[in-house]
Amino acid sequence: MRYALIGCGRISPNHIMAARNNKLEIVAICDINPSCMADKMLKFKLDSTVNRYTDYKEMIKIEKPELVAICTESGKHAEIALFCIAHGCNCIIEKPIALSIADADAIIAASIKYHVKVCACHQNRFNKSVQIIREAIDMNRFGRLFYGTAHIRWCRDREYYDRAPWRGTWDQDGGALMNQCIHNIDLLRWMMGGEIEEVVGMTDRLNHNYIEAEDFGIALIKFKNGSYGIVEGTTDIYPKNLEETLYIFGEKGTIKAGGQSVNVIEEWRFSDMLDDPDEVKARFHENPPNVYGYGHTPLYTDVINAIKQDRQPYVTAMDGKKALELVLAVYQSAAKGVCVKLPLKECSTMDFKGRFS
Repeated sequence: MRYALIGCGRISPNHIMAARNNKLEIVAICDINPSCMADKMLKFKLDSTVNRYTDYKEMIKIEKPELVAICTESGKHAEIALFCIAHGCNCIIEKPIALSIADADAIIAASIKYHVKVCACHQNRFNKSVQIIREAIDMNRFGRLFYGTAHIRWCRDREYYDRAPWRGTWDQDGGALMNQCIHNIDLLRWMMGGEIEEVVGMTDRLNHNYIEAEDFGIALIKFKNGSYGIVEGTTDIYPKNLEETLYIFGEKGTIKAGGQSVNVIEEWRFSDMLDDPDEVKARFHENPPNVYGYGHTPLYTDVINAIKQDRQPYVTAMDGKKALELVLAVYQSAAKGVCVKLPLKECSTMDFKGRFS
């Protein structure tokens, strides 16, 4: 399967490795900065059969890849995806899928129109720990779900933002909730039933006065099934990343998943006693080298199979929209000081430009 990568920044190595692990034919890479491409060519020993482009449109027209990964700044995701989709390319789009409801809807509509598969890259859904939790949800082992919480307590310093000036801007990124926290926010929504009734949120910029968006956010969520959610996300933790955790509390079960990227089962308690908690903790423990985890390779495997089998990917474009919608709802609630009802008909990160000026 012919594969191309658009965007050779911080997350691109995970995509190149996932493509290699799945034996894709890497035909081209693209970045507006030639040095970024040269760095990845050297790091991964990509040979001269891998062509380099600074214009993604030219690359798509010439190379005609079957699968494209879009790993640029978030504000470019929709524009690039819509072009690729219209040219028959299946897409893996890094999170967030877009920065507005309108753009997410356009991506979904285009994928249907042109009969291609689009996957939102929420790779933590493929964590071993997350998969066993999801299995417990599907088996109704929790009984009635009471509430779940997502905590993302990370550190991002001045050097991180200076390396890529688009970070922390409303037009190309958003803040901590949209960039760093959206993976765990996706997991919380997915685990707790998906459909949301209303959201109350607060956001602030406590420690990064050189960015436009928030570095701290909290939210209360009421799901339509009667359960609740709590989100706490920040990039203000000193002096390094502390944790990313997911709790789920139900009538007959309690779990806690932690570690760098929700990849360790720390608590596993169920009234049915179907399994040994210590055995579960040992079997579903992963220790990845960074917060990106090991999920990209199985996500790629699933997308490849979805293309071959003509089915939807495990993580769809609609899933990407739902994660985006929840973050935008928190932004809207925080900005207006009101409870926000879902679904959101329209909203964009650009609606909040100047919020912390």
